[in-house]
Amino acid sequence: MAMQLINIGFGNIVAADRVVAIVSPESAPIKRIISDARDRGQLVDATYGRRTRAVLIADSGHVILSAMQPETVANRFLLPREVSEK
Repeated sequence: MAMQLINIGFGNIVAADRVVAIVSPESAPIKRIISDARDRGQLVDATYGRRTRAVLIADSGHVILSAMQPETVANRFLLPREVSEK
């Protein structure tokens, strides 16, 4: 089985099977998750200095910040699977 890689913006790529959730960074609990990941050294900032619009949470506890909308990132997870199933 081939590993599916997803572009999360600016050429940054994550392994699709390791992502548990894609959420918006607006709520206080998500901001707390980001802060805790930064303190643990498990925060990956892939925004290139732009505003964080999506937060990806990995099964390893890593938290990945993306400048793309959560819906856009989620669609990139869905499209390759739909094409391969047809």
